[in-house]
Amino acid sequence: MNEKQIIATRAHKTIYRVDDAVVKVFDKNFPKADVLNEALNQARIEETGLPVPKIRAVTVTEDGNWSIIYDYVEGKTLEQLMAEHPEKLEEYMRDFVALQMEVHSKREPKLNKLQDKWQAKISASKQLNATTRYELHTRLASMPKHTKVLHGDFNPSNIIVDPEGGYHILDWSHATQGNAAADAATTYLLFALKDRNLAEMYMDLYCEMSDTAKQYVQRWLPVTAASRLGKGIPEEKALLESWLDVVEYE
Repeated sequence: MNEKQIIATRAHKTIYRVDDAVVKVFDKNFPKADVLNEALNQARIEETGLPVPKIRAVTVTEDGNWSIIYDYVEGKTLEQLMAEHPEKLEEYMRDFVALQMEVHSKREPKLNKLQDKWQAKISASKQLNATTRYELHTRLASMPKHTKVLHGDFNPSNIIVDPEGGYHILDWSHATQGNAAADAATTYLLFALKDRNLAEMYMDLYCEMSDTAKQYVQRWLPVTAASRLGKGIPEEKALLESWLDVVEYE
């Protein structure tokens, strides 16, 4: 095999390219169950026919770290292309929303349910007081329960555009089944943490293209923010906490 080339570093993992494969290596203290769940999610998503890199193996490195090996996809991230070609931003955003809607058109009943995942996160949160937890549990329980495939971290850095213009969706570690508007609220939040203008462009296009009321997506934002707050990222804390008490958006 050729020498490893680092593609990206994330919290608790490093991603390398080796020949025509990508190797995601996890830290030694990363839970084995989470590695295997990510691989299982990816395998189940492959079966839906969505454009995703295929898993080749789940293994352990010589140093004892768990790793997942995927097909390598040549290209640039959609995030890179948006930055390089601002004149095509709306075109790229429409493609992005269309791809997310394709994800939401799929069903995979073996995926974990988003409602269960978020209820557990709210219960476990040490950053929320009992009153806020109760309000969030109540809101989440009242929301319509769907069974659509959700990515859970759908943002332009997780989309590779190949030289022929094909789109490929990476990183299914957060995949669940549930309500598409919850996934859209998560994507809106991810944009808003970096660029509020991009977030508003995304929200407008998502609601237009999916024929979804903006208020319906916005009702998910407090729960989405609470879920994200659990990551404990200091620079995000103020914005996320400001969304927790919002009952209705204008």
